[in-house]
Amino acid sequence: MKLTKEILDKVRNIEGFPLGKDEDIIALSDPPYYTACPNPFIGEFIEKYGTSYDESTDEYNVEPYTADVSEGKNDPIYNAHSYHTKVPHKAIMRYILHYTKPGDIVFDGFCGTGMTGVAAAMCENPDEDFKIKLEQEARQEGKTIEWGARRAVLCDLSPAATFIAYNYNTPVDVEEFEKEAKRILQEVEDECGWMYETNHTINGTSQLSIDGKPMKGRINYTVWSDVFLCPNCMEEMIFWNIAVNKKTGKVMDKFHCPHCGLLTDKRNVEKAKVTIYDKALGKMIEQVKQVPVMINYSVGRKRFEKTPDEEDLKLLQKIEEMDIPYWYPTDEIKKGDKTGEPLRIGITHAHHFYTKRNLWVLSAIYHETTEVCNDRAKRHLSFLFTSIFSRTHKMNRYMPNHNRHVGPLAGTLYIPSLPTEINPINIWKDKINSFLRAESLTLNNFITTQSTADLKINNNSIDYIFTDPPFGANLMYSELNFLWEAWLKVFTNNESEAVINKTQGKGLLEYQRIMEKCFKEMYRILKPGRWMTIEFHNTKNSVWNVIQEATLKAGFIIATVKTLDKKKGTVNQMSYSMTAKQDLIISAYKPKDRFVQDFVRQAGTEEGVWNFVRQHLERLPVTLESGGRLDVIPERQNYLLYDSMVAYHIQRGATVPMGAADFYQGLKQRFPERDGMYFLPDQVSKYEQKRMELELNEQVSFLILDEKTAIQWLRQELSKGPKTYQDIQPKFLQELKQLRHENMPELGDLLQESFLQDEKGRWYVPDTSKQSDLEKLRERRLLKDFEEYKTGRGKLRYFRTEAVRAGFKDCWSKKDYNTIVKIGERLPESVLQEDTTLLMYYDNALTRLGD
Repeated sequence: MKLTKEILDKVRNIEGFPLGKDEDIIALSDPPYYTACPNPFIGEFIEKYGTSYDESTDEYNVEPYTADVSEGKNDPIYNAHSYHTKVPHKAIMRYILHYTKPGDIVFDGFCGTGMTGVAAAMCENPDEDFKIKLEQEARQEGKTIEWGARRAVLCDLSPAATFIAYNYNTPVDVEEFEKEAKRILQEVEDECGWMYETNHTINGTSQLSIDGKPMKGRINYTVWSDVFLCPNCMEEMIFWNIAVNKKTGKVMDKFHCPHCGLLTDKRNVEKAKVTIYDKALGKMIEQVKQVPVMINYSVGRKRFEKTPDEEDLKLLQKIEEMDIPYWYPTDEIKKGDKTGEPLRIGITHAHHFYTKRNLWVLSAIYHETTEVCNDRAKRHLSFLFTSIFSRTHKMNRYMPNHNRHVGPLAGTLYIPSLPTEINPINIWKDKINSFLRAESLTLNNFITTQSTADLKINNNSIDYIFTDPPFGANLMYSELNFLWEAWLKVFTNNESEAVINKTQGKGLLEYQRIMEKCFKEMYRILKPGRWMTIEFHNTKNSVWNVIQEATLKAGFIIATVKTLDKKKGTVNQMSYSMTAKQDLIISAYKPKDRFVQDFVRQAGTEEGVWNFVRQHLERLPVTLESGGRLDVIPERQNYLLYDSMVAYHIQRGATVPMGAADFYQGLKQRFPERDGMYFLPDQVSKYEQKRMELELNEQVSFLILDEKTAIQWLRQELSKGPKTYQDIQPKFLQELKQLRHENMPELGDLLQESFLQDEKGRWYVPDTSKQSDLEKLRERRLLKDFEEYKTGRGKLRYFRTEAVRAGFKDCWSKKDYNTIVKIGERLPESVLQEDTTLLMYYDNALTRLGD
């Protein structure tokens, strides 16, 4: 199966087709399993390895995976190649083993480095310790594990990502790889080794070898420094000399000009610049001036440090005056949200990210891997080549307080004031050894480079989806992958990139629309009754809500939300206080066709409500354990069951046929209740058996942010027994963290509207029949407040959110979509985007008006 220009023409209009010459796309590809464009052989792959779906004979019935997963990153496979974000393959294996059986097809629509594919394949041959660990856990739960490989279809918009994924997911001829990698090491060492030699000096004195010649050391890395201009005397100041305390390693915030003595700081000085002739571009360019200030080198096994001497500066000048005899990328950096920093200091093209000698070595390695090696070895060695990129450019930082260099600042293209030039020959040598420690897969997974919004996969053909989608504005993949893709000669088509990016003109709404298209495609290709796991991390609730909304709008039903601990935060995670340290895991399922068809017929009726609840309870976990105790499953409680039912109706344009109180009363009449949770009759015995064995954890308390959470908190408190106002108030005030915009009633009014008092003046939770009457009275008061909002003008700054929710619900039942949109546009954007109920009504009202 060959990839030709004629075949490319057939897939060229598929969304996400990359930017690059046809010959470069073909050269990068390895059909049929991997193409650096939409893969034209995807249908044949699924036809060969997939199984057909027939609902009448389908017996698949799996609960959501509910264990909290924590897997470290200290694994040779995981560490073989860096990327902006990755989920450890061992964590993904747990989900795949739970949801699938050997031979099933797993899909990942935002595959990144392809860890989902690695996990699918490693189910056949896991490392022994991990296998023993999982089997012990399974035995404790009374389960068995079906070991055996699963096949994976991996998709990503980025050619850099799919190239890395291809190499992770393709068998390697280890002997051939090692032989060629070491041959290249020797070739490059012979040609460029002299560029990383320095005279061994002690206390400024050059050391001589036995033959009387200067003893040579091997440079490990060179620290460079920004040069500033004193705002007073305009003389040059080398940052390393004036701001770094060499004894303590502390970098001082303020420093003195060595020429005039002025005390200043980085904010009040300008960077010195130099004008040089760029041979690659054929023109003069201006860049920020940086000079070498410290060399770390080795003589034998010992390491030393020195200030660059005259010979070192002569060596650098000699290299600058020479021409690199090989190709290297000179692509121009496009303006973007993350490219402002390099552009500001004169780094405008790909080759500017490297010192001359590092660029020479990289181009020599590239020449050897692409021009000399055979095709299969070529791609795996190119993988080794791209794996060293992150340690060879000017974005690597030197940390004086640790007396060592560290990697780039994650998620940025930041050039530090003390960049580190690391010897790439040493890195290549180290990477060979680390690659050889990583276990190679024994089968091919399938990789396509395109948008997930336009998949050429048949309906109902995928058995399970695990995906880690882009999270809003956290990472700009197309910008951050620029250097990788410049060397690969194929670039991301970012038109359908799912990000929040000012330069691309994409806000939260555009991000949501792209994610909706992607999830709709994933819904279409997934077999009914099967599961999708979404691993997601973001610093903002608004983006998290958008992901949930997009998931629901696609047709999925969310069963549970759990956490995944990656055991290592990115720099962004460790820097921003609003960032959660753990990643969220959504477990969502595609309902069976029969249920969907029945719902269309029953939409807006009580029958439709209870059919939804029955099939939803069937999908929820029956028991959940942690720390040797049973946990309450919130998704089985009445208020979350109600929210799920309402969401399913709204997303399908249906009228919600009952209020919360009538729903709660109907639940009690139709379904067994245990510990505040509702079950199907055939689930109760399993729960009761566990309940006899284990104690129940107390329900987790939550903050009171608004009227809705206040009522939930009061219901939880009063369910333990009747309490007076005086009993409730101190604890209520302790938990109250009222949102700034929230016009929340006083505690006494909240109790009066939603609860009843006994003869002793104690408040208690009413039974469901009386609760319905209370709710109707409260809803009238809320709608009265909403009428006031309708007659007003301008932005709503301070309002009763429950009144807006009730008003939106009432407008939806009357198909008054205009009012929902008008009021929604008057709400603060942060409130609309961070309140799942308001966003759901507003977004669906917009859709209805559009229809």
